[in-house]
Amino acid sequence: MLQKLKSLLFDGDTSAARSAGRDDVALAAAAVMVEAATLDGTFDDTERASILRLLGRRFSLSDADARALLAEAEAEVAETTELYAYTRAIKDRFDHEQRIEMVEMLWEVVYADGQVHDYEANLMRRICGLLYVEDAESGDARKRVMQRLGLSS
Repeated sequence: MLQKLKSLLFDGDTSAARSAGRDDVALAAAAVMVEAATLDGTFDDTERASILRLLGRRFSLSDADARALLAEAEAEVAETTELYAYTRAIKDRFDHEQRIEMVEMLWEVVYADGQVHDYEANLMRRICGLLYVEDAESGDARKRVMQRLGLSS
């Protein structure tokens, strides 16, 4: 599976992803969200529900499709520790505003349990750098998420 993803991302062949009903950028986004959710050592139902909702909304997926995508992303993350391929797919396919939206989605996952772990904050800085999203833009996205979730800064 990892080799298939690598060939999709680096060789530009999207026919396998399309025939499997998966968009490689959706899988990349799901994998990055799973990484953000699991980095603090727990992946609870609240974080899982947040990812499913975000995937469904962003990629217009049914509940069943979002669950299948999440399961596939979890398997991908379990097999690798490399974020670059996932963030590259997002950077290459999303325009700047969509990348900021992705950062906002990640902040929602990070804040799903109501707090930010140091590892999660570090991951967000690394991902923002890889997505070419400025610190100020990430900070603004974080504030919007905190406001939406009713969390104080």
